[in-house]
Amino acid sequence: MGVVNILETNKKYNIIYADPPWSFKVWSDKGKANKSAENHYPCMSKEDIQNIPVQDICADDCVLFLWVTFPCLQEGLELIKKWGFEYKTCAFSWVKRNRKSDGYFFGCGYWTRANTEICLLATKGNPKRVSRSVRQICDAKIMEHSRKPAEIRDRIVELCGDLPRIELFARQAATGWDRWGFEAPSDEEVKEEVA
Repeated sequence: MGVVNILETNKKYNIIYADPPWSFKVWSDKGKANKSAENHYPCMSKEDIQNIPVQDICADDCVLFLWVTFPCLQEGLELIKKWGFEYKTCAFSWVKRNRKSDGYFFGCGYWTRANTEICLLATKGNPKRVSRSVRQICDAKIMEHSRKPAEIRDRIVELCGDLPRIELFARQAATGWDRWGFEAPSDEEVKEEVA
């Protein structure tokens, strides 16, 4: 498994896992300076994300796992359609715990103090579920900005099987997963890290 250029590959995937770098408006310059995702990684417009040719790498039967924040829920649902999938349900709801304690993390939010983040599930064709025991709630500590719990990848494989899979907008390598994105480590970087 390694870094894939989705614009040049002929490989088809049954599982696509994506955490797009959504660009969304913050309420103030203070929020933009301190809390905006743009301070941590390059963000993309809704249109640029929609124009990524994901349909070119989808197998006939494919499952999409798409992380969205609640302020970007509408954009996530639009993206599912643009990429050629049909929304089914929430796959995972990450209940965030503090980094250094067992208490719950609470961000500022837009109206209420935010905690959970959701991963939507959408399908193309007729993929099969291979396990009925995968749970929706993920109760895990927060890590660096936007990094998702590693256990989610394991749950996806348990749910769908050991099928060809890719993580879009990846920031790290994971066993059994191809990866694509601006911050995806190269195969050489992964070999150096392992050595």
